[in-house]
Amino acid sequence: MTPHWYRSGTPELERVRSRGLPDDFDGSEVRVVEIEGIDTNMCCGTHVSNLSHLQCIKLLHTESKKGSTLLSYIAGGRVGHYLERAYSNERTLNQLLSVSMDEHRESVEKLLKSNRVAAKVTRAQLREIAQLMAQLHLSSPSPRPFFNLHREDGDTEFMNVLGNELAPKGVFVFVTVGGERGAGHFLLARGNDDDVAKLGPKLKKFLTPPLPYIKFWTLKF
Repeated sequence: MTPHWYRSGTPELERVRSRGLPDDFDGSEVRVVEIEGIDTNMCCGTHVSNLSHLQCIKLLHTESKKGSTLLSYIAGGRVGHYLERAYSNERTLNQLLSVSMDEHRESVEKLLKSNRVAAKVTRAQLREIAQLMAQLHLSSPSPRPFFNLHREDGDTEFMNVLGNELAPKGVFVFVTVGGERGAGHFLLARGNDDDVAKLGPKLKKFLTPPLPYIKFWTLKF
């Protein structure tokens, strides 16, 4: 490592890759650190009078970015704090997963795989439920010209299935999904786009504060 000192505004300093000097810079010399063939940058951070004050340095990982390699590391007291947090997380995961540290990764991968399978099954079941609901509505002796429903565990695909099954048959569809907390979604559909264009803005007024959540809705014609 080779240090250089340049005054502000000199061509040598202008060529150094940096974010620039702070607004309150007093105009004195700037220390530039050069690692030959690797990097040249302005010196920054807290200086120590002796390298023993660093205690230890832990190199964490590297990351490739725009043709360069970024090195993440921690030093000094931060190493101890990092180790304390890592150990605390390890003990917590040991209790949650009922396995030792060496089995954390395998156990989490199994849980993620199981959740993906369960989510896939749930989506398939919701599609079947939506198709069945649409068939029941259309097969009714006197089917109503509108269909309205709220389902907390529904999703956008659930709503789309209902809309695709019913709207082409001339049924006006209004479906909402989502729980009482957090954002929800609603679908307004019918074979005639003019009806949706007329009612859409009116419904929007009811679906904004102070009435952010509608549990049940009935459309009358």
